[in-house]
Parts: sequence; structure tokens; C-alpha cells
Amino acid sequence: MDFGVIVGIIAGIAMLYIGIALNGGSLAIFWDVGSLAITLGGTIASTLVHFKPSQLASVFSMARVALFGDTPSPHEVIRTLVYYAGKARREGLLALEEEAEKLDDPFLQKGIRLVVDGTDPETVRQILDIEVTFLEERHQSGRQIFEHMGAVAPAFGMAGTLIGLIIMLGHLDNPDAIGPAMAVALITTFYGVVLANLVFNPLAGKLRVKSEEEVLLRELMIEGVLSIQAGENPHIVEQKLESFLAPKVRRRMQEEEEAARAGAEERMVATGAR
Repeated sequence: MDFGVIVGIIAGIAMLYIGIALNGGSLAIFWDVGSLAITLGGTIASTLVHFKPSQLASVFSMARVALFGDTPSPHEVIRTLVYYAGKARREGLLALEEEAEKLDDPFLQKGIRLVVDGTDPETVRQILDIEVTFLEERHQSGRQIFEHMGAVAPAFGMAGTLIGLIIMLGHLDNPDAIGPAMAVALITTFYGVVLANLVFNPLAGKLRVKSEEEVLLRELMIEGVLSIQAGENPHIVEQKLESFLAPKVRRRMQEEEEAARAGAEERMVATGAR
């Protein structure tokens, strides 16, 4: 689960509450069902008009990806591909057929199966590239929904402001009606800004980041699969795949591997001493 999303939203609400409390305000005056209906209801209605039902059906799955989706560790993927490269060099590509059945990732599993079946390298790349292209399109379709909601929520907040001002101008002869009308005028804008900048736009941004991470991981897998098919040395495969990662990540991986080797050597020395 991506706790950053939950923590961020809770922290944002907490900061708003603290700001209100420090200025002597009360949360009760910031709660207005009519304003919420205008802002949130208008945003949902606009989204229903803008997108097809089939696209809207994915909004909950996209939110689940933003909250609970975990991208596999590039380190683990590289280790798996390097292991496969070594096994393929020792035992041949057919030895990977059984290994492919154990994989949890359908994309990598498909790539290994194509290689085991003797598919031409260019065809393997084309098939996997098509998978990546449509993956990006699916992610973009879901992300656009939250981007649209983030764009129209402030607009409906302004619409609520206009409604409140119109009501207020229609009751200038009644001082008791001016206060509630002005509250509607301002609270709808407040709702629109908060929903757009604390919920919808951040969720769209989170989905963009996760999509970019997944696409990069898929590109890494494609290069690894083709390197295995070409029979490249496992060390060369490792060096090539690590070039997909940021220098900081590479250094951390090297430190982890060195620590693991040092631990293994210490255990061997301790075992020999006994």
C-alpha cells in the first residue's frame, strides 16, 4: 500500500483544520451540503458527460492502483534476468521453460516463453513493445479522468460562487439572507480548490509516476529477455540492465550485493572454524 497518498491527504486536511482553528474558526461553518452538491456533484456530472461508461468503469481500479499498487523492485527483476541468462548459457534456452511457469509477472513470462519458442528477436521486441504501448494507453485513459476532475472542480466552485452572489443580490432587502448566500459563494470555491489540489490532481500525478515506473521496468525486461536470447554473458547482462537505473539506485544495489557477499564469506569462515 502506498501510504504516501493516505498520509498526504490526512496531513493536508489536518493543516487546513489547524489553520482554521488558529484563526478562531469552526469546522461547522465550513460544512454546507448545498455547496458540496454544487462542487462535487457538478464535477461528477461533468465527468459522466466527458467520458464513456467503459472508461469510467476503470476509475476505481485506477484509484486502487494509486493507493495499493506496488511496482516490482528493479533490483529483483535484474537478479532474476541475470539468473536466467546464466542458466540459458549453461543449459540452453529450453531450460527456461520451467522457470517461466514460476513467474508471477505475465509480461516477463510472455517474453521468456517467446524466447523459448524460438521466436525471431525482432518479432519478440515488436510483440513486447506493443504490450508496453497499450499499457501506456490504458494508464493514460485512467489518469485523464482524475486530471479532468481536477480541472473542473475549481470551475464548479466558481459556479457555486456565482450562484451564491446571485442569491445574495436577490435578497439585498433581507439582511438575514445575505450571510448564508455569501457563505455558499465562498465555501463552494473552497471545496473546489481543496478537491482539485488535495485529491484529484495528486491522484493523477501519482498514477503518472507509477505508469512511468512500470514502463521503465517493462523496457528493462525487454532488454533483458533479448540479451538472454542472444546468449550474452550474465555479467554483461547485469551491467546493461543496471544502466536503466539512476546512479543512486545502482550504488545502493552494489552496496547491498557487497554486504551480502561479505556476510556469505563470514558465514563460510565461521563454518570452517567450527
